[in-house]
Amino acid sequence: MSIYEKGMNRREFIVKSLMASGLVAGSSLLLSGCSSGSTGTTAKEGKRLKAAFSNAGLQATWCAQGKDTVERWGKWLGVDITWYDGALSVDKQRAAVEDMATKDWDFVAIQPLGIGTLNEPVKKMLERGIPVIDMDTMIAQPGELPITCFIAPDNVWGAEQVTEALMQAIGGKGNVVMTQGSLGHTGAQGRAQGFHNVIKRYPDVKVIDETPADFDVNKVAQIWENLLNRYDKIDAAYFHNDDMALAAYQVIKNAGREKEIKIGGNDGMQPAVEAIQKGIMVATARNSAPRIHWGALMIGYYAATEKDANKKIPPFILADGPIITYNVDQSNKQPWLNKGYGQSLAPGLIWQEDHFMV
Repeated sequence: MSIYEKGMNRREFIVKSLMASGLVAGSSLLLSGCSSGSTGTTAKEGKRLKAAFSNAGLQATWCAQGKDTVERWGKWLGVDITWYDGALSVDKQRAAVEDMATKDWDFVAIQPLGIGTLNEPVKKMLERGIPVIDMDTMIAQPGELPITCFIAPDNVWGAEQVTEALMQAIGGKGNVVMTQGSLGHTGAQGRAQGFHNVIKRYPDVKVIDETPADFDVNKVAQIWENLLNRYDKIDAAYFHNDDMALAAYQVIKNAGREKEIKIGGNDGMQPAVEAIQKGIMVATARNSAPRIHWGALMIGYYAATEKDANKKIPPFILADGPIITYNVDQSNKQPWLNKGYGQSLAPGLIWQEDHFMV
């Protein structure tokens, strides 16, 4: 039976298509407000929804991918998006969100660069009844603010998977570096925890540097130029995002040491997945910018259009993602008995990212 109905507009068709396909886990919750009772076009009948978004900084490809996703889906669903760039600066993001708090919105979604840095302006919006969705990293300590929903990956798990892949690549011994993101970023804190959870199982591994680079590729280049000058032997390095991993790789390659140092990243961005296919990187863990930003958009849409939405929206939604490695398991002739069906995740992941799907 076709889901198309005579007179249905594009927005209604997209909503019904998503519900029929079950695109993501929990889609019935996220989308039920868009189809129950009315068409869900607006919080105020006859008007488009207005939403404000901010993430850590559009210099980061993960953040830029999230913005592209929200703007595309906002256009399809009839939500006008205003973007406030965090610019990878706590102070600049604070100023941007303070400006955001002076305006009226049907909902807002924020990925803070640092926990506790945006509490006051966020509190003002919550007190005015504006739903606030927290993306990827925590705005405040648990219980401090009545955030509508927090949608995020399992950063500890992702870091553990990538770090373990690196340990296997170097035989569980040697000098290892972790180049961190911003220390106030709870996602970076989770990745650091996951890294150490694995490292403590390898007594022959020495962590020689953990300098934070704040997700800034220029800082990464400076840090790694110093590291290569200081240490004659570096066996592996884990980076808190793929941008930093690939920026460091360029410095390592320029020094002629690319065959010596095994590299792992985080986020599963297209250039990193391609680097894994080429054997340049060992692994990355997918932290889906489209899934988190799209999820925030749909949660906000639900909150703005569904009666008593706050009683129905869960406080946390996991946006899980796979580990992407160079190795493919083809140990069993029956593909469904192999990990990942015996196929590389890379082509499918790249295609889905190109289409703002995962």
